[in-house]
Amino acid sequence: MDGVLVHEQHAIPGAADFIAELQRTSRRFLVLTNNSIYTARDLQARLSASGIDLPEENLWTSALATAAFLAEQATERTAYVIGEAGLTSALHEAGFVLTDADPEYVVLGETRTYSFEAITRAIRLVAGGAKFIATNPDATGPSKEGPLPATGSVAALITRATQVEPYYVGKPNPLMMRSSLNRIDAHSETTIMVGDRMDTDIVSGLEAGLRTALVLTGSTRREDVRRFPYRPTWIVDSIADLVPKVEQWRPSESAELSAD
Repeated sequence: MDGVLVHEQHAIPGAADFIAELQRTSRRFLVLTNNSIYTARDLQARLSASGIDLPEENLWTSALATAAFLAEQATERTAYVIGEAGLTSALHEAGFVLTDADPEYVVLGETRTYSFEAITRAIRLVAGGAKFIATNPDATGPSKEGPLPATGSVAALITRATQVEPYYVGKPNPLMMRSSLNRIDAHSETTIMVGDRMDTDIVSGLEAGLRTALVLTGSTRREDVRRFPYRPTWIVDSIADLVPKVEQWRPSESAELSAD
């Protein structure tokens, strides 16, 4: 989502047209984000305010992916959660009881105001045997004033105190790609991942067997690509360059998209 469709809550030129073209051609799609703060309904409203209209069910967050993963893994369905409505709502809907009394899991997500007290409680619970899950490994998040510490940074603090590494569900874990594919009943061979980050979007798409398109409207510059040991299928300046390609893409298509 961020860096591909929107930048600082403003739609990137061509983003609304791209979504509209996906809808016009009846393509199944999801808009993904590692941000676990907001519910899908919140994100739908934020996108709508920027001029991008899509149904709530076309949004998939690391919080929703985490809840879906834990629903399959948990035996007790109890969790101590550091996060906001996007994460707590997803876990509630998956049948979890949120508690700080001997939970099966400690689940760490993003929040605008990390509490030292809450982090201390999480450290003690993980040290006491709770399983440690984090929604995503992103070390920082954006703000108008500059970078903010995010899930990965706080997870590192807990790990340093407990010597326990979390299991990250969100990108670049291909598990998030697999859960996305399952949600829209799609197959990796006929799906394309569009993202702005080589180290999360592109690598997770690649590891899940998807073709990948890197847009240069986010955190990755064209000259950055050569530093990575893997390549996207295509590189384009922005999502606007992909609008005319939606009609052309077919499951059996093998033609290369120009990088210019």
